[in-house]
Amino acid sequence: MMADYHFVYKDVEGASTQWDDIQRKLGNLPPKPPAFKPAPFEPAPDPDSAPKDKSWIDKKTEEELEDLEDDLDDDRFLEEYRKKRLAEMREAAKISKYGSVIPISGSDFVREVSQAPQDVWVVVILYKEGFPEFGLLLQCLEELAVKYPATKFVKIISTDCIPNYPDRNLPTLLVYNNGAVKANYVGLHSFGRRCTPEGVALVLCQSDPVLNDGLSGSDPSRKAVLEGVRRRFIEKVVTEHEDHDDDRSSVTVISIQASSIG
Repeated sequence: MMADYHFVYKDVEGASTQWDDIQRKLGNLPPKPPAFKPAPFEPAPDPDSAPKDKSWIDKKTEEELEDLEDDLDDDRFLEEYRKKRLAEMREAAKISKYGSVIPISGSDFVREVSQAPQDVWVVVILYKEGFPEFGLLLQCLEELAVKYPATKFVKIISTDCIPNYPDRNLPTLLVYNNGAVKANYVGLHSFGRRCTPEGVALVLCQSDPVLNDGLSGSDPSRKAVLEGVRRRFIEKVVTEHEDHDDDRSSVTVISIQASSIG
């Protein structure tokens, strides 16, 4: 039995016969598709050939900027700008690290508190649930944690931190830096008659620059921090006073309108 061979002859892609052309003119065949044309070859851009300016530096990651340390010695302006951008990135990374009161356990204490970076102040609140004083102080610390995100705030159940710690001492604040206790505040009365975020901030910064907003430049001194805390306190008082005046004005207007109606 002879094998049945079936051959398919295919012309070059895009080619057309005279018969096909006639059929297309009569509408018996669809229009001829355009011939395939590959996109023109373009070599990949060479990073080294890009113009080196501020925008070029801005596109670099922190790791890439570190790698450029010895490559810009001939361009003093770019080298200074590289250092500036690197400092900004590191500061931004430090600021975004905290920003809230972090719950920790006894097994976390050494890592989160004692072994915190040397330039980071850590505020620890010892507490137990069910104590109203704890809730009040925690609200203050949560507000401070947002305003001073380069300071680390943590909370831990008192007996997880110190076995048999007396409930009568709650809440207690411990302030750590470089692995050592720098201050401690036992009980809510340590922060004055009215416990407010501003009052807590002033107490924390009595001896050391505990609070750091990450935006105060390179001066971490106690004086600079206290000035910042006082400035925030004054701004808040002024804002509250203006809001109070607006409320009084609204009440006066309403009273006048009511009397005119009567």
